Amino acid sequence: MIIVFKVSDKLKQKMIAYYADKKRPKTPPYAVFQAEDADTVVTLYESGKVMFQGISADVDAKMWAETEKKLTGININISEGKQKLEKTRKTRNEMYKLDVYGSDEVGVGDFLGPIVVTATYVSKEKSSFVEKLGVRDSKIITDEKIRAITPTLMEEVPYASYTLSCKEYNEYQKRGYNMNRIKAIIHNKVLYELTKKGYPYDKIVIDQFVYPAKYFEHIKDEKNIVKDITFMTKAESVCAAVAAASCISRYIFLQEMDKLSKELNMTVLKGAGEDVDKLTAQIVKKYGKEKLQEIAKCNFRNMEKYQEYLKES
Repeated sequence: MIIVFKVSDKLKQKMIAYYADKKRPKTPPYAVFQAEDADTVVTLYESGKVMFQGISADVDAKMWAETEKKLTGININISEGKQKLEKTRKTRNEMYKLDVYGSDEVGVGDFLGPIVVTATYVSKEKSSFVEKLGVRDSKIITDEKIRAITPTLMEEVPYASYTLSCKEYNEYQKRGYNMNRIKAIIHNKVLYELTKKGYPYDKIVIDQFVYPAKYFEHIKDEKNIVKDITFMTKAESVCAAVAAASCISRYIFLQEMDKLSKELNMTVLKGAGEDVDKLTAQIVKKYGKEKLQEIAKCNFRNMEKYQEYLKES
């Protein structure tokens, strides 16, 4: 059972304190924490959304919904969340009967390291295999599991992937390209590379990050354009091909971060928080500010914030 709803800032702080000694050692991307409480896994995201997974998910969800009511007077409709889940399951079952190309990206919220975009082709015959392997949106499974299952996934499903270095990203920025335009160009690139192999399909799905009209405006100058696209929000939760693309992108991203850590002789952190600012200060002190042009997305606010820690590092 999975239940998801959004909580207030007041409840977020209560949850952080409550689960402090129950947290898993590794935190999924964009999450404040992931914790285990009996047979329920609880993940609180930076956005304020909280996800309860497990046999007793409804019990834990109800407890926090009641706490929210007492704290803020906000009513959380858990049954509405269950109805949405049923709708998601229905859509997923329908999608698993189709042959699908899907694409997704990783690294757009990380100050250090590249952006990786992958397209995969998952036939209806392979959908159950992908599901049984444990492939999900890479943001909600651990890096350890990504490293464990993705090599098998990459052997079983066709894919095309592109790793955009920070140097390339910064060049795009200098030309006035925003993040969505950069992502659209690379999504189109990997989808074209894969679809030209000619696998028969029912749909091409992208996890929607911009309105379709704007997406096609972003790629209008590209030489080869893939046009027959279905844009879906939270596509990774209903489309095996998008979930597979998410996991492969994450796996390649982790490999790139490992290489960068080895090159710098220090563990390179993901995300864009204060810990990343402190690490960036150490990198600049050791290798110079010019190094950031190669390893960092220089339009992020971290370019200003890390300087506060330069004297301390």
